[in-house]
Amino acid sequence: MKLSTPISPQKIWHTHTEASLFSELKTTSKGLSEEEASQRLELHGANRLPQATPPTGWEIAVRQFQSPFVYILAVAAIVSLFIGETIDAGFIFGVLCLNAAIGGFQEWKAEQSAQSLQKLLQIRAMVEREGRVYEIEAEELVLGDIVWLESGNRVPADLRLLMTHGFEVDESLLTGESLPVLKKSEWTGDELIPVADRKNMSYAGSTVARGRGRGVVVATGNVTEIGSLAKVMMDAGSGKPPLMIRMERFSKTLAWIVMVVILIVGTLGVLVQGYGLLEMFMFGVALAVAVIPEGLPVALTVALAIGTKRMVEQGVIVRRLAAVEGLGSCTMIASDKTGTLTCNELTVKEVRFLNGPICEVTGQGFAPKGKLILEGREVNSFRELKELESLITAAVLCNEGDLHVHNNEWTHRGDPTDIALLSLGRKLGIGKEELLEDQPQINQIPFEPEYQFAASFHKLTDGKVRAYVKGSPEKVLSMCKGGNEEKYRNQVLKTAEEMAAKGFRVLAFAQGIETLNSSHSPAEPGELEFLGFTGMIDPLREGVKEAIASCRDAGIEVSIITGDHPVTAFTIARNLGLDLKPEQVVTGTELQNSSPEKKQEIVKKARVFARVAPNQKLELVNAMQAAGNFVAVTGDGVNDAPALRAANIGAAMGKSGTDVAREAAELVIVDDNFATIVKGVEKGRIAYDNIRKVIFMLISTGAAEVVLVLLAVATGMPLPLTAVQLLWLNLVTQGIQDVSMGFEPGEGDELKRRPRDIREPIFNHLMIERSLIVAIWVGLLGFFLFKYLLDSGLPEETARNSLLLLMVLFENVHMFNCRSETKSAFKIPPLQNPILLFGVLGAFLIHVLAMYHPWGQRVLKTQPVNGNSWMLIIGLALTILLLMEWHKWWWNKRQSEKSTTVKTFRNVIV
Repeated sequence: MKLSTPISPQKIWHTHTEASLFSELKTTSKGLSEEEASQRLELHGANRLPQATPPTGWEIAVRQFQSPFVYILAVAAIVSLFIGETIDAGFIFGVLCLNAAIGGFQEWKAEQSAQSLQKLLQIRAMVEREGRVYEIEAEELVLGDIVWLESGNRVPADLRLLMTHGFEVDESLLTGESLPVLKKSEWTGDELIPVADRKNMSYAGSTVARGRGRGVVVATGNVTEIGSLAKVMMDAGSGKPPLMIRMERFSKTLAWIVMVVILIVGTLGVLVQGYGLLEMFMFGVALAVAVIPEGLPVALTVALAIGTKRMVEQGVIVRRLAAVEGLGSCTMIASDKTGTLTCNELTVKEVRFLNGPICEVTGQGFAPKGKLILEGREVNSFRELKELESLITAAVLCNEGDLHVHNNEWTHRGDPTDIALLSLGRKLGIGKEELLEDQPQINQIPFEPEYQFAASFHKLTDGKVRAYVKGSPEKVLSMCKGGNEEKYRNQVLKTAEEMAAKGFRVLAFAQGIETLNSSHSPAEPGELEFLGFTGMIDPLREGVKEAIASCRDAGIEVSIITGDHPVTAFTIARNLGLDLKPEQVVTGTELQNSSPEKKQEIVKKARVFARVAPNQKLELVNAMQAAGNFVAVTGDGVNDAPALRAANIGAAMGKSGTDVAREAAELVIVDDNFATIVKGVEKGRIAYDNIRKVIFMLISTGAAEVVLVLLAVATGMPLPLTAVQLLWLNLVTQGIQDVSMGFEPGEGDELKRRPRDIREPIFNHLMIERSLIVAIWVGLLGFFLFKYLLDSGLPEETARNSLLLLMVLFENVHMFNCRSETKSAFKIPPLQNPILLFGVLGAFLIHVLAMYHPWGQRVLKTQPVNGNSWMLIIGLALTILLLMEWHKWWWNKRQSEKSTTVKTFRNVIV
C-alpha cells in the first residue's frame, strides 16, 4: 500500500465513508505497519514546520561589531591611523577583535544551550499502528497514521476525524475564533467550505479543549494549513526577558550619564589643562568604553543561560528566561497532589460495599500482581460475589485506559486511575476485551474535571442499554436512586469519609438501564443503582517530605490544591510534614460563594484546598497574589492552563502534563516531582545572585575609574592614564571575569533565606552603597598614588605605569569581594569557581608580561617596577579586600540587629 505522492487535502473533508478515506490514503482502520510508516517518513520527510535557521558563526561574529561603542572605537582607530599613531590604531583594532571573539564565543554557547532546550520540548502523539496504540514523537507521524487525541493535547498534524466524543478544539491560532469549536466525525461538506467550518477536520497547531477523538493524518509539515503561517511565526521572533530589558535600559541611562561626565572632563582638559582636542577626544572614547558596562547584557545572557542549564540538569526546563529571575521571589507554591507530591502510580487497596463486607487488595503498582481478600479468604474470580461482579464490571468498562502484555511485560496507556481499575480487574481474572464482547460500547461521556464523573454506555444481549458510571462519591450519589434522601446520603458519605481518613483516594460506582435519545450526545445518567467504592493509594514521592521542609526554611509556603476528598487531602498533608489543623482544609463548596476579599482571608490561613473545581484553581491563584504572595503553580491538565498563565511562575508537568499546560507555563518539570521544583527554586536563586554579582563588579569598577579621572582633571593634574591604557585596563579586568562570575556555584544557604521582595530593584540599597564605597576608595588611593609619584619627581610615564598596575590589581582583587554579598571572601574556596580564579590569574600575568615585553612597553608605555614599588602597590590593592570584609561584617551585624528588633516588636504585639 504505497503512497508515493502527497494527496490533495481538498479530497478529504468531503469524503463520505471511512473505506473510501482509507483507500485514498492507502491505510487501514488499524493504522499503518511499522515498515510502511518508515518508508513514508523517508519519502515525505519529518512532520516538522519550517524553523528559523540558527545563526551561523559568521552572523554571530558580525553582531559583535553592531554596537555604538564599537563604532566610536573604530572612528578613534581610524583617526589614530591618519595622524600617524599606527601603534595606537593597531592596538584599538586588536581590542575590538579580541572583544568580538570573547563575546561571539559566549553568544554561540548561549545559542547552543537554547537549541538543546528546544529539543527537550518536542511534543508527542498517541499513534495506532498495526492495532497497537503507543506514543511517538510527533515529528515521526506520516500520512495515513491513526492518531488518538484527548483534552489538553496539541493536534500534531492535519487530521480527518474518524470518531469524536464531545470533541471541542481551540483553533484560534489558525482561524482567530476565540471559542472552541465542536467537531463531528460524521459531518461532510463540499470543497468550498472554509477552514473554520470543516467540522470533521482537526488541524495541526490547534489544541483539544474537551472530549476525545480519533483521526487519520492527511497532511504533515509544510503541507498542513498552519504550514503557510510558519514563516510569519518565524519572523515574529521571541521577546526578551524583563530583566534583560531593564538592564539594557539601565546601561543606556548610565551611558548618557557617563557621556555627560566625559564632556565635562574633556572641556576641563582642553580649556584648563591645555590638552589638544584630538588627545581629549581619544581619551574620552577610551574612558567611555572602559566605564560604560556595554558587556552587561551579554554577561547577563550568559549568566541566565548557565542558570537555565543548571536547572535542566535538575529536571527543570525553562521555557521563558523570566522564570529564572522570578524564582528567587517565590513565596508560595500551590501544588497539585496527584503525581507531583505522590508517585501517580495508583493501586486499589480496598473495595467496599454499602452494607457488605470490606475487601482488601494486595499488590503495588500497575502490574496486576496481587489478590483480593474477603473475610480472610482469597477471591479468585469477580463472579464469586454478585455485588463484586457489578462493581468490577463498572470499573473495567467505564474506563479509557489500556493495560496489556507486550514483550512479556505489562504496559499501560491512559489515566492512572483507569489503569489501577484495569489492574484490579486483571487480578480477578477479567479484562476489558472479554467484557466488551458481551457488552459492546455504543457511547460514552469521557471524564472531565468539571463533570467529576465518567459514564460508558453498553448494549446488552436483550437489546437494552446499560450505563456504568464512576466518579466522586458526592457526584455519583446525586445520580442514584435515593441520593437526595438524607439518611441514605449520610450513610454513603460517612463510608467515603472513613475510607478517606485512611488516606485513600475514593471512587464511587453505579449502574442503570438508560434510554439514549441520541447516539452522539448522551445526557447525564439518572436513577442509577449505587454499587460501592474503591479506595486507592498513591505513595508519596521520595524526597518530597524533605523538599517541603526545605521550602519552610526558605520562607516559602506550600498549599495543596486537589480534587480529592478533604479528609484524604488532610491525611496526606500531615504525612508530608505539613503541621495543619482541620480548619486549614477548605473545600471547593466553601469557596464557591465567597467574595474575592473573603478568598484572600481564606488563603492566608488555609493550606489544603480539596474538591476544588478547575475554575476555582484560578480564583485561588488570584487570591494568593492579591494577598501579597509571589505564586508558583503546578498543573498538568488543559483546565490548569488559566491558573498557570495567571501565576507568577507556572510549572507544568513533563510526563503527565498536556501540551496546553506546558505551553502556558514558564517551567516544565521533567519528572513531575515536587522535589524537583524546590531544586529549581534553589538554582533560580543562585542564578539571580550571580546576576547581581556581575552587575556589582562592572558598576563599582567603572565608577572607580570615573572618580580617578575626575579628581585628576579637577585638581589640574595630568591625565592619570592614556586612552590605550584605559582600553587595556578594561580588557584585562573585564574580558573574562564578568562572565566567569556567572559560573559561581552558590553559597549553600540559598534555601535558608527569605524570598526577596519582588518590588526590590536589582540595583538595591546595598549595591549602591558598596559601589560608592569601592569607587571612592579606589579612586582616592589611585589619585594619591599618582600625585605622590609625580611629587617625587618621577616622569608622567613612570607614574602612569605604577597607577595602571595598581588599578589592574585593585579590580582583579575586587573580583573576590563580589563572590558573596554576605560571606567573607576568605570563607569561599577559590577553586569553587576555577574559571574565575584562573581568569584573574591569567589576566594579571598577561599584564605583567606586557610590563616586561618590548611590545607591551612600546604600545602601553609600561615598564618593570622595583621590589619596593611591588610591595607598595600590592599592599594598596589588598586594602579593598579588607575594606569590603569590614563592610560585610558591619552590614550583617546591622541586619541581625534589625531582625532581632522586628522579632521583639512582633512578640510584644502578640
